[in-house]
Amino acid sequence: MKRIGLIIGLIVLLVLAGIFYYRYYFVFGDGTKAGTMNYFVHKGYVFKTYEGRLIQSGIRTPTQGTIQSNEFMFSVTNQRVADQLNKSAGAYLELHYKEYLHTLPWRGVSVFVVDSVMSVRPVTPVQP
Repeated sequence: MKRIGLIIGLIVLLVLAGIFYYRYYFVFGDGTKAGTMNYFVHKGYVFKTYEGRLIQSGIRTPTQGTIQSNEFMFSVTNQRVADQLNKSAGAYLELHYKEYLHTLPWRGVSVFVVDSVMSVRPVTPVQP
């Protein structure tokens, strides 16, 4: 009887571990976003995380009469990437990100986590 209880306990534990992995560590998708960085901060009460916002150029909506946000809110976990973004304030950036299903406190407040900066171009004002 103890052996059956142990086997059922191990199966339940493995199922719970799989569900936890799927909800919090499974990469749902990845891609790139480009735009001008609006802000980039290091904040948090217990877990200090890097959070940023990228303003994408143009607003296009798939259906007429609706409004689509052109802001991309993201988190950064890598210190090297965070330093590079801190130095690139106001520049036109191309960022590679991973999308998770849910957030974790030490990973940031966004499901989008930027893992690399693909390119940085300074923004030059348009001359009339």
